[in-house]
Amino acid sequence: MSTKDLTRLGVDSGNKWKKSRRRLVIGVTGGAIAGFLICITILCLYKLPTWKGHFGLNTNSNKNIEALLKVHGAITLKRYKLSNVKKMTNNFKVKLGQGGFGSVYKGKLPNGAPVAVKILNASKKDGEEFMNEVASISRTSHINVVTLLGFSLEGRKRVLIYEFMPNGSLDKLIYRKGPETIAPLSWDIIYEIAIGIARGLEYLHIGCNTRILHFDIKPHNILLDEKFCPKISDFGLAKLCPRNESIISLSDARGTMGYVAPEVLNRHFAGVSLKSDVYSYGMMLLEMVGGRKNTNAEASNMSEIYFPHWIFKRLKLGSDLRLEEEIAPEENEIAKRLAIVGLWCIQTFPNDRPTMSRVIDMLEVNINSLEIPPKPLLSSPTTSLPESSIS
Repeated sequence: MSTKDLTRLGVDSGNKWKKSRRRLVIGVTGGAIAGFLICITILCLYKLPTWKGHFGLNTNSNKNIEALLKVHGAITLKRYKLSNVKKMTNNFKVKLGQGGFGSVYKGKLPNGAPVAVKILNASKKDGEEFMNEVASISRTSHINVVTLLGFSLEGRKRVLIYEFMPNGSLDKLIYRKGPETIAPLSWDIIYEIAIGIARGLEYLHIGCNTRILHFDIKPHNILLDEKFCPKISDFGLAKLCPRNESIISLSDARGTMGYVAPEVLNRHFAGVSLKSDVYSYGMMLLEMVGGRKNTNAEASNMSEIYFPHWIFKRLKLGSDLRLEEEIAPEENEIAKRLAIVGLWCIQTFPNDRPTMSRVIDMLEVNINSLEIPPKPLLSSPTTSLPESSIS
């Protein structure tokens, strides 16, 4: 073989080695890229629900909510895009308050009507609070129940839009402590508020096709319009109840400490029923009479710590029911009426409590026909109870 042939053979062998090495590099690189893409695909599929939530797509819980909206006829409610909600609240500029389930901001509809916009907190309960509010309020129509005007549901953002109540919540007007100077409500207005709430609760209990138990009646959840007409709000803990069931099944306790009926906390007392709302109403009524919370750890006298026991004693003695102010005889009669009704409502056992229809009768009849009920059996707490939802 000539030198020329050997040279050509060497060149060909070198070219073949280079081609083989190039194929090897391409194969390894391609395999690595393919493996990387497979891992990314698996990761995407695994994280898809989270991604959907972040990018405003429907999550599984939102699909459940959408189905519920159709079932309960709430699909007819006005639905807003989140961008429109931001616009109507001026990017959530004016905060009206905050509760256990979210924050409330002042807003304005395109027609200029003021609204209250509630942004629900993220919850582990898969949108239960949102569904409770929409399912409950969308089927109501009563002057003493707040009106739901619309909602927004995008990804993890859940928003409820209500009529605006210019006088805020009842608690700010009956607990007159703090730097703000708030004119006290007249006893005539206090009475009208009390009977208005009673009518709203009666409507929820017997006036709807499906009865509604609120489970969180307290001053903070009573809103007042420009004429101090009360509106029951915040149905995040509410439960719909068939008319043929008197005892309600609950998976857990719910409500706010200080207003929760004994049977809601401990089923040994009795079954949970409409009378559980009656108990909460009674505790709120006593706070309206006293202008203070029902528990006061700062009281100098042990008997004053638990207000229902203190007010029972004052009623028995025929004494005035407010120590801090002098009230006229006709005003004291209103206070006495509300106190008697309140004490009947907080009787330990549900069978001893009146229905809301009976409560309305008691608020309207001649006061001389009202009997002072037995003293509440529960012992006096020695410390203030926290005002947090226990659900």
